[in-house]
Amino acid sequence: MSQQPISLPAKLINGGIAGIVGVTCVFPIDLAKTRLQNQRQGHQVYKNMMDCLFKTVRSEGYFGMYRGAAVNLTLVTPEKAIKLAANDFFRHHLAKDGKGLTVFKEMLAGCGAGMCQVIITTPMEMLKIQLQDAGRIAAQQRKPGIMSPTKLAATNTVLSRSYTSSPAPGRAVSATQIARELLHTQGIQGLYKGLGATLMRDVPFSMVYFPLFAHLNHMGQSSPDGTSPFYWSFVSGCLAGSTAAVAVNPCDVVKTRLQSLSRGANEESYKGVVDCVSKIMQREGPSAFLKGAGCRALVIAPLFGIAQVMYFVGVGEFIMGQTPFGLLSA
Repeated sequence: MSQQPISLPAKLINGGIAGIVGVTCVFPIDLAKTRLQNQRQGHQVYKNMMDCLFKTVRSEGYFGMYRGAAVNLTLVTPEKAIKLAANDFFRHHLAKDGKGLTVFKEMLAGCGAGMCQVIITTPMEMLKIQLQDAGRIAAQQRKPGIMSPTKLAATNTVLSRSYTSSPAPGRAVSATQIARELLHTQGIQGLYKGLGATLMRDVPFSMVYFPLFAHLNHMGQSSPDGTSPFYWSFVSGCLAGSTAAVAVNPCDVVKTRLQSLSRGANEESYKGVVDCVSKIMQREGPSAFLKGAGCRALVIAPLFGIAQVMYFVGVGEFIMGQTPFGLLSA
């Protein structure tokens, strides 16, 4: 991989297709992860992932599970393209004379990829979290149970009050409205709230994921110069993704808490990463840092498995006319 020329348009296509397919499949689980991570001890609305999904469907309808999906689907293409293409770029320039990369250099390439992607990831997550968590806040303010469908309009109002001075009754606030209000009141830094926590999550994730995937994928090669079957790349991507996701879950909890602008009753605010970590440890204990870990593993595993298959098959390269369709030529 390190000796092949890098085509950014092809990487953009591969990353976009993988991201859109992956997000569409696993977004409800990601919504459950956000809501589970944000609820505090003593004020639980949801018992677990399945309980969260059932209550969301009953109170907000089927499409309630896809709150915030639009902003994710819009920005996941450049985000995944930057992440995967940056890793390829750094691996390409760290390789010497066609020799394999050391684990340290693989981690260095992953570190560079993680630092590049936060340009898109931070505002994407910032907007997505506000939309995903609206239902939990409304339910927590009423009672720790299931909201009736007639109360869904109030859920929208709770979120709207945080960003607009005169929201239309019963209408959900959009990512565009939130972004416009943040830019108006706080400037560009409003969209990049939690940047430090995002770096704390994405840089270690990439440092774990990319070297682990490379080594797992290498085990499926029939010869030193051969390639692994596409199904092996998928499984390798799933295993590496889920492992890295669980490893950095504490950072994801901190990032989610910092980026949540609307809060339920008795939910404290945080001044920064250190303050957030300290308060979570004191009030909820170490186990709070593992909230949503299972959900996150279920989200990341297929997302990166699909991404690696797209790269293996070479859909982007095929569309650009650079190579034959990899699945047919393999």
